[in-house]
Amino acid sequence: MSDCLFCRIVAGEIPSSKVYEDDDILAFKDIHPARPVHILVIPKKHITSLATVSVDDQAVLGRILVRANEIAVAQGSPDGFRVIINTGRVGQQEVPHLHAHIVGGPDPVGPMLKRL
Repeated sequence: MSDCLFCRIVAGEIPSSKVYEDDDILAFKDIHPARPVHILVIPKKHITSLATVSVDDQAVLGRILVRANEIAVAQGSPDGFRVIINTGRVGQQEVPHLHAHIVGGPDPVGPMLKRL
């Protein structure tokens, strides 16, 4: 999709700080990191969100999760990390291209959600 920010990053039209790339996925540093380690991992194929995936997407989704530890450790979070996939309006997805956030660093990332 020519107007998709992440598709333009995949195409090389917009620069990124790549930390991992293979035939199916691309991982790069978040430009506004929330943690010392904050990496975005995206499928190179445009998938709008987790709400729109199909069985045909299971291999690339698996690849994102399989590579998460390797990416987190290589970027400085060897003692653990969190993977977050925001989906849709309620999930506060900001870019309409499926992406996983790998967040971590030397200190714990804190509670998963605020209790109501």
